[in-house]
Amino acid sequence: MPEPDPQPATDHYFTARPATADERRELTVRLAGRDVTVTTARGVFSGDRLDKGTAVLLPVLEDDPGAAGRTGDVLDLGCGWGPVALSLALLRPRQVVHAVDVNERALDLVRRNAERLGVGVRASLPDAVDPELRFAEVWSNPPIRVGKEALHALLLQWLPRLAPGGRAHLVVQKNLGADSLQTWLGSGVLPGTRTERTTTSKGFRVLTVTREVTPGS
Repeated sequence: MPEPDPQPATDHYFTARPATADERRELTVRLAGRDVTVTTARGVFSGDRLDKGTAVLLPVLEDDPGAAGRTGDVLDLGCGWGPVALSLALLRPRQVVHAVDVNERALDLVRRNAERLGVGVRASLPDAVDPELRFAEVWSNPPIRVGKEALHALLLQWLPRLAPGGRAHLVVQKNLGADSLQTWLGSGVLPGTRTERTTTSKGFRVLTVTREVTPGS
């Protein structure tokens, strides 16, 4: 995962209120098979480009012929300025798209970008999401640089909220621990799930966690 724009050592893309100047910029990117213009800023993850990990994840999302007819809530976990959430909203008009981040500047950008593209995205801080809500899918380029303990805690908070049959897709750079994360996810820490590697591209892995459907679920 590439570093965000240079900023003070105490100010990271996973900081709630970045101290860096809120310098907005326009960026043209390809989302959901079309070129769109979005607003980004310093102090959020990959504020000057579509990062390489997300670029590996998006084709997995987009290569789904039944996407437009899917239902159920979906989640972009660690949304940044919103490339995954916006793609979900563009491709899946029947689904409710949630975008979660601890970075309030990122959430503001997602809301503005969704309005600009004419799509609905519910961007919110983690604690603002209904704890009873279950997701058909979770998509994430998780913040590996928060450290293993914090990353595991994040995944243990959100992945158990997959609905029966639901899937989570996580893109992780190989040299930043993708294989060890796959081993951990498959070790039994998430009962009732299975984890597999579904894509390998450009030094990244996409790990898919599937919640099994059990009788009565």
